[in-house]
Amino acid sequence: MDKPAKLKMKTANLADENFAKLAALFPNAVTETIDENGKVVRAIDADVLAQEINTHVVSGREERYQFTWPDKKKAILLANSPIAATLRPCRAESVDFDNTENLYIEGDNLDVLKLLRETYLNRIKMIYIDPPYNTGNDFIYKDDFAEDTEVFLRRDGYYDEEGNRLRTNRDSNGRFHTDWLNMMYPRLRIARDLLTEDGVVFISIDEKEVSALKIVCDEIFGQRNFIAELVWAAGRKNDSKYISVSHEYILCYFKNIQYVKDNNITWREKKQGLDAIYSKYEQLKKVYQNDYKTIENNLKQWFKSLPDGHPAKDHAHYNRVDERGIYFADNISWPGGGGPKYEILHPITKKPVKIPSRGWLTNETTMKEWIAQGRVEFGTDESSVPTLKSYLKDREYSVPYSIFYKDGRAASKRLTELMGAKVYENPKDEEIIQRLIELSCTSDNDIILDFFAGSGSTAHAVFLANLNQNIRRKFILVQIPEVIDPKKSTSEKSKRVAQNAIELLDSLGAKHNICEIGKERIRRAGKKIKEEYKDKPGIENLDIGFRVLKLDSSNVKEIYYTPDEYARMQFKIDGFEDNIKPDRTPEDLLFQVMLDLGIPLSAKIKQEGDVFYVDDNYLIACFNRVDNDLITEIAKKKPYYAVFRDNSFESDSALINCEQIFKTYSPSTIRRVL
Repeated sequence: MDKPAKLKMKTANLADENFAKLAALFPNAVTETIDENGKVVRAIDADVLAQEINTHVVSGREERYQFTWPDKKKAILLANSPIAATLRPCRAESVDFDNTENLYIEGDNLDVLKLLRETYLNRIKMIYIDPPYNTGNDFIYKDDFAEDTEVFLRRDGYYDEEGNRLRTNRDSNGRFHTDWLNMMYPRLRIARDLLTEDGVVFISIDEKEVSALKIVCDEIFGQRNFIAELVWAAGRKNDSKYISVSHEYILCYFKNIQYVKDNNITWREKKQGLDAIYSKYEQLKKVYQNDYKTIENNLKQWFKSLPDGHPAKDHAHYNRVDERGIYFADNISWPGGGGPKYEILHPITKKPVKIPSRGWLTNETTMKEWIAQGRVEFGTDESSVPTLKSYLKDREYSVPYSIFYKDGRAASKRLTELMGAKVYENPKDEEIIQRLIELSCTSDNDIILDFFAGSGSTAHAVFLANLNQNIRRKFILVQIPEVIDPKKSTSEKSKRVAQNAIELLDSLGAKHNICEIGKERIRRAGKKIKEEYKDKPGIENLDIGFRVLKLDSSNVKEIYYTPDEYARMQFKIDGFEDNIKPDRTPEDLLFQVMLDLGIPLSAKIKQEGDVFYVDDNYLIACFNRVDNDLITEIAKKKPYYAVFRDNSFESDSALINCEQIFKTYSPSTIRRVL
């Protein structure tokens, strides 16, 4: 009787998968050749493939539009290459581990993305990242194309003398742009695979690499999927001799804009500053009641008094008032011309009013209804074209603008207040990320991914967005545990910030790295929101927890045997050397199994004794000794997957009994072993 299949315990080799896809499409293009080691291997005949797709091929030195740089091919290979690694749960650093659906993952984001690829393929609704801007002082990832995760971890213990797997990319470096592009390219390649068909990615960047990043994103996501280049005006700076550059960019791409169009998905966002306008209106109404002219005059003066950048000032044209509320006198003519033309009598002079050259906005029947409802505003006589009253309450949502203003210092001030000291330089504005989350049609159970998590602004933004709209989105944050060291600071200001961070972490008994700052910020933000909005309906359902997972080498030992040794051992279960590393817990093994089987890492887990029940018995796993009674109990629950360790069975007969029990009670259950 065949044993249950072994779990592979490594990520997919995408190059092999792509080969298989091509071979299936063009079997006549598959050939054999000799590799660099003298072995006969299968290969794709490029000439035959070119013939199959005919005119859609360029090769050699033939001119074509392209963007390249040194090691680009290696960066592509890096995105496709497999790794042997896992994610280990850390309950002690988590918040509400058993109930939360949020994830905070510590580790190199390239390796983490590879681990997440199979489980979260086509499952991420929105990605927001704020990568290193490549200013000359930023850290970038030191990706070695020749090493897999296992080798790196064994050799360097994951941390190097320069602060983990990072190094400063000085602008004096001859590979200044190349190194940054080689860092970004494979991560974006994998990130695209994670998005849903209507998924969207937002990438913050400044002027130094925006042009290169735009071309790279055009290649990875497709130029036709480009939505916009948002411009964030963050306020004036006086740090330049020539022009004060006070803006940043946010590049925005759909994964599949055709899918978005086919499903009539549109983006709308609630206009900013409306609450302030309504508040002022109600205040004036209480004082002046039905004296609409006086209310209008005061409202206009209030708009003028607002400082530049106040969100309400964008709506200063809503300065007319009647019994229905606030409105502005809108154009009543047909956009672009060609509208219907008919007579409308002035209500006082009873003479036909002037007809707009472009024709009326609507047909005569609807126009009469608008007039009867008091929605058409006439001039003093028939010589002027009437206007349409557009009420603010009916126009609260609009298409987002590509240019927006928000004080760039505000986020830093809020974080400093939350943490009790300035512990992080230039945090991203959680309110801007909240705006992106809300306008991009994310909804219940959608996942927001940020794999350059930094101070944890995205998690904070998800809390705020969920609170505001009373829905339950989930986040996955990824951050390498970059060491905080004042000695590496490039200025006295940054040195003070680093020292503040260390003092805070020391008070918490935490390690001196960025992850600890991010996790503490998320804990405090969640607690503050719960306290401030304790009376808000539904606040008890707001998920402010997160599971902490940490990247590590595979749970499985690398054990090598000679062919003779392997032949002797494959028939011997008793005494077979355990292949699991001694420091790994059953819960460590469970999460690697979940990764291997594509089960979300936020799935509900229930443990009874040595048995784990995951996602309402979708998976049942036991990594200790099992007997027939336990196997029968598990089989009767009819899980989709049942997973055991190799050494859970005391003998071949025990394994055979297990197979027979499942065939009796749950033949459809897929059995796997570690």
